[in-house]
Amino acid sequence: MQRNWKPNVTVAAVIERDGRFLLVEEETAEGLRFNQPAGHLEEGESLLAASVRETLEETAHHFMPDCLVGVYQWPRPQGDLTYLRFAFGGRVAGEESGRTLDAGIVRAVWLTPEEMQACADRHRSPLVMQCVDDWLAGRRHALDLIRHYDAA
Repeated sequence: MQRNWKPNVTVAAVIERDGRFLLVEEETAEGLRFNQPAGHLEEGESLLAASVRETLEETAHHFMPDCLVGVYQWPRPQGDLTYLRFAFGGRVAGEESGRTLDAGIVRAVWLTPEEMQACADRHRSPLVMQCVDDWLAGRRHALDLIRHYDAA
């Protein structure tokens, strides 16, 4: 069977505050799962802009990325999709309380790494903990590593 393969490009925000990380609890086909604020890159959008947008849509927090934590390639075990994730680290600068979150997002929650480990069976993917582990290991890459060119 011949098919046109391409990875699904996603972004994620790794945000630590007082030893806790901002996650979302979301509805998935596999049940309620935890993930970083994350989502798909939209046409014409820069990777940075996508991480800011997704964080606001999923958590009502304004994300200010200041580094690239890592780039991750993950083929789902079901074999139907491969994700190429760009994880950005940064901080939040305010919250829009009362903002309606994206469909499927149950809540935004701050968890310690230990609390995250305790619910690892409910992570959306192994990338959730890997991104936090990389952050805790000090992995920070300058944002100018990423270049965005408009089509114009």
